[in-house]
Amino acid sequence: MHFPLIEYRHREWLAMFALGIALAIAGGAVIAFGSPIIAFAIVLAIIAAAVVLSNIDFGLYTVIAVAVLLPFGALPLNIGFNPTFLDLALLALFGMWLARGMLRQTGEFVATPVGLPILVFLVLAVFSFVAGLAYAPLTQDVLRHFAEVLISIALFFVVVNVVRTREQLGRFVTALIVAGFISAAIGIVLYFIPQTWSIQLLSTLRVFKYPSGDGVLRFIEDDPNNPMRAISTSIDPNVLGGLMILVTALAVPQVFASQPLLPRQWVIAMVLTMSVCMVLTFSRGAMLGLGLALVVIATVRYRPMIALMILGAAVILLMPFTQDYVGHFVDAFAMSDLATQMRLGEYKDALTLISRYPVFGVGFGGSPDVDTYLGVSNVYLLMAEEMGIVGVTAFLIAMGTFFYQVTRAWFQRVASDAFLAPILLGVAGALLGALIGGLTDHYFFNLAFPHSVALFWLYVGLGMAAVRLGTPTRG
Repeated sequence: MHFPLIEYRHREWLAMFALGIALAIAGGAVIAFGSPIIAFAIVLAIIAAAVVLSNIDFGLYTVIAVAVLLPFGALPLNIGFNPTFLDLALLALFGMWLARGMLRQTGEFVATPVGLPILVFLVLAVFSFVAGLAYAPLTQDVLRHFAEVLISIALFFVVVNVVRTREQLGRFVTALIVAGFISAAIGIVLYFIPQTWSIQLLSTLRVFKYPSGDGVLRFIEDDPNNPMRAISTSIDPNVLGGLMILVTALAVPQVFASQPLLPRQWVIAMVLTMSVCMVLTFSRGAMLGLGLALVVIATVRYRPMIALMILGAAVILLMPFTQDYVGHFVDAFAMSDLATQMRLGEYKDALTLISRYPVFGVGFGGSPDVDTYLGVSNVYLLMAEEMGIVGVTAFLIAMGTFFYQVTRAWFQRVASDAFLAPILLGVAGALLGALIGGLTDHYFFNLAFPHSVALFWLYVGLGMAAVRLGTPTRG
């Protein structure tokens, strides 16, 4: 009698056995000729890949965890470059999404009204990149980082197609809030423990290609005699400040929501932790972005926030231990400190470069002129340098479309939805804060910070998913 199912299972077990033998040989070779740490990292990567590929939601959770908690982590395995954990997480997520699409397991493709402007923005980025090769030679790092940014922007399409239920939306927002709280808590602990301990703890990340040694700590104007700045695992205090904009603005509406995603007392503790971490970054642009975002959130829905914000500002202005912080802000408005003066110089140089190549910019490789350079602490000027006025216009149209859709959905449906209202308001407020923070920083569109780019467009995707979930289905 013939049993094809048994034969199939025999072949399956033989294949798994052969794979196990191959992995054992490979692992032994790595330990013998390389490093046990590398072997351990490979095993963890295989396990993580299996988990991610088992459920696409796990893939998105992994992207969130890596982008927030270990954004610069890379495999200790050089294949011409060290693949980052974010690269692997995004590739796994996109791979599973595309595979599900080919197997027709994803349902109807969702674009949303923001999809077309984002697609145009992506095409223009590629055009400027290719055109810019006439001005600067292509390097492996530029090509890799540009590909990372493209994938990070395209994450929007994955999010709006994966997040199809309220339960999913709530879980992903919760994951962002919890991950942001953990990052903030790490930043505070590393700030207040002895500096030698902070250096030792941060230096343990060297195995994942993080910097190590005394230089891991950051200070105002890079002077150790000035106050230290919180960095958590974000390396740069301004990048951490940008992250705190996103997670704090997202979490604050949950404090006042009638149906919070987490117990209210937990959310309050998380928001306080994030707020303290934001203050300790001494990131003035990020603080301004978060402050204005919270004013908008309070004005639209949660009026009691205004009194709390006034109280918090009074504490910062009047308490003796916060005077260094106040002085740091005063110096910025007076344009008397070195950092502000350098920014003003960057803005002037950026405008010079943009005036010479105004339409499509100079691409992402470098400036063609010896008297100018590519790079400025302003996301809009940086975008104009790289993609020209056309690129900036496409980005602003995409964001304008997003906020128009959010506003329309808010007044038509979402404002009365106890579950969706605080989520949509938090997402929109976070993105508004990020756009304001972009006036003095560049991490939300920068080849060096693909995790910040990914988080920004992940939020855009979550916002449009919330808009869509608030739209009544047509029978």
